[in-house]
Amino acid sequence: MPRFSIIVPSHGVAGRLSLALDSVLAQSFGDFELIPVCDGPDCTAAAVVAGYAERDCRVAPVHSPPAAGPAGARNAGARAAIGEWLLFLDGDDVLVPGALAALDARLGETGDVDVLHFEHERTPWWVGEPTNPAAPLLARVPGGVFSPEQAPELTGVRLPAWSAAYRRAFLTERQLAFPDGHFTDVGFGGLVALSAERMAVLRQVVVRHLLRRQGSRLGLPGEHHFELLDQAELVLTRAAGQGLSGERFAALFEQLFGAVLKTAAHPRRLPRGRRAFFRRASGLYRRHRPAGFRVPGGSLGVQHRLLATGAYAAFRALRGANQAAARLAAGVPRPRGGLRTRLRYQLQLRRRLDPNLAVYCAYWGRGYLCNPAAIHAKARELAPHLRSVFLVEADQAHTMPKDVEYAVIGSRAYWDVLARATYLVNNANFADAVVKREGSVHLSTQHGTPLKKMGADQSTYPVVAAATGSFAKLLARVDRWDYNLTSNRHSTEMWESAYPSAHEPLEYGYPRNDVYYTADAADVARVRRELGVPEGKKALLYAPTHRDYATGFETSLDLEALCEEIGDEYVVLLRAHYFYDQGGERGTGRIIDVTGHRSSEDVCLAADALITDYSSIMFDYANLDRPIVVYADDWDVYRELRGVYFDLMEAPPGRVARTPGELAAVFRDGSWADGEAKALRAAFRERFCQFDDGQAAERVVRRVLLGEPPEAIPPVIPLAERIPAPAATTLVRN
Repeated sequence: MPRFSIIVPSHGVAGRLSLALDSVLAQSFGDFELIPVCDGPDCTAAAVVAGYAERDCRVAPVHSPPAAGPAGARNAGARAAIGEWLLFLDGDDVLVPGALAALDARLGETGDVDVLHFEHERTPWWVGEPTNPAAPLLARVPGGVFSPEQAPELTGVRLPAWSAAYRRAFLTERQLAFPDGHFTDVGFGGLVALSAERMAVLRQVVVRHLLRRQGSRLGLPGEHHFELLDQAELVLTRAAGQGLSGERFAALFEQLFGAVLKTAAHPRRLPRGRRAFFRRASGLYRRHRPAGFRVPGGSLGVQHRLLATGAYAAFRALRGANQAAARLAAGVPRPRGGLRTRLRYQLQLRRRLDPNLAVYCAYWGRGYLCNPAAIHAKARELAPHLRSVFLVEADQAHTMPKDVEYAVIGSRAYWDVLARATYLVNNANFADAVVKREGSVHLSTQHGTPLKKMGADQSTYPVVAAATGSFAKLLARVDRWDYNLTSNRHSTEMWESAYPSAHEPLEYGYPRNDVYYTADAADVARVRRELGVPEGKKALLYAPTHRDYATGFETSLDLEALCEEIGDEYVVLLRAHYFYDQGGERGTGRIIDVTGHRSSEDVCLAADALITDYSSIMFDYANLDRPIVVYADDWDVYRELRGVYFDLMEAPPGRVARTPGELAAVFRDGSWADGEAKALRAAFRERFCQFDDGQAAERVVRRVLLGEPPEAIPPVIPLAERIPAPAATTLVRN
């Protein structure tokens, strides 16, 4: 029997789950079993967990249906556990180093207590000092083993389930389990405290809890807040039947109604049913109020008295004052344009959503491009009932396909469709003034796999932070997202860090990359003709990224000299970052400028190999399984000033060159396409081409636009079974 069974529900935390599991498996004390609980065999977290289970026999995953919620997941883990002590760790929290050793040592001192409470650290999601809210409460209880009567304030309802170790035999004997529904920690903690006879504490931080930017999910608006009353009633009813001392019952009553009043007074938690919540809470208060109970002082005491008398009108007046203050503090962005435009937009917002209207935008209106264009095309095939409107800047309107409806950004039509669209798809973000309406669905498709730091993670890099502008506004835009598309698990994890919000990650792949598996040799030949690639020549695509610390497009690589060095069999396709797109294409002999070509996917199809520095194009191009060479002449500077998520030099997609001479050499000696380069590329593809298989657009349309359930979505084709579009020339060398 292991000393500890550590149960980790994983719903909605796939992006951080590996951190939680790693924190357990890295513990110096190894006598434990780790039980991740997944929503089902096809859930996102299941793939993460399966890899851990293969590598470590202590990992024993179990499954719980999504409908069972957090309570069902924890109960499923507890039923499967065989350890002496149970620990519950949320999937976005971590055990601090040495935590299990400290728990084991403390339990050796206390013996078989029923519950061992310990401290935890709440870490701000971005900036600020960590806090230890359990420390003051635990500091007031006896230092050795004690009975609940000796610590009446330790009611269990103020501490989360993951702030204690529970003797499994105690939970089994008393038939204690997590109550169904929301706020299950309140019910479980209260029932445990009412049943325990011997308790102890460890005055040391064991769990590090990352605070979500939006706060707890339980703080979001909705009718689920009525379930707090269910949990309070459950605990109070059980307590009334046990004949608790007056001191214990008063502490339990005060702590439970402290939580109830916090919800009742919160301006956002109860958008509807506030009177019904208050009325039920008032009845519960009067029914269970202990004899001689003394209300707290201050404003909380006023709320207690109003609840006791059922004075909803007076309580509502207090809440109204809070709401007015909140509105005054919040700045509301206004749509770009004159007064008439703003008034028209506000008027359109009052009309009902059009259930068949979808709006798309790519790169802040640069045209019919990237993932939004690929989704739009697939939607016309699979969801022809939808009216699809692309948003485009006026100077790019001429580039739109003739059969695609569009609206010019800033126009009246633009604000009209934004106000009434049910589906909004963007690879960047809509304007600040766009309102997220109830019932609308916002999909962020992203436009690359992150090597460089993004979003909130840029805050500690002064150059890029200054260019980003207000992080508060950025995150307000992110809060509108319902779904965020990723093409690999690395992206899932990094987006969760860069864009912390309540959106759901969709590990479906990038629709724009579908073409790499649906195009054939004829498509490749056609694109090469359009770009002017001479017959029989090997086309090397040179695609450097943007430097935030540089002005304009600059490269230290002399392409003319490179062409001279590597021989006549090569031509170079130059594609600068889209920030430098001037709308034209220029050719100078063996260097063909394709920066202005509308489709980066076409350019990749035409290229026999890619030369890049740190551009995310390498992740997309890797789908073609063609050679990639990294030209990293300023890697140390880029990493220091821009910030990166991993060391590209340690895990490159192919050969790495640091100087022009080294770059020319890898082409002269053939090492750019030899066996070692192929092995590096294979490892890179395994990591970063996980979900791109030619069916990403279909998955997105079916899930987001057609509302099909996750289990009905076509599964990802294994990497080994995918056949990418063929290169124009054969490049494999041994």
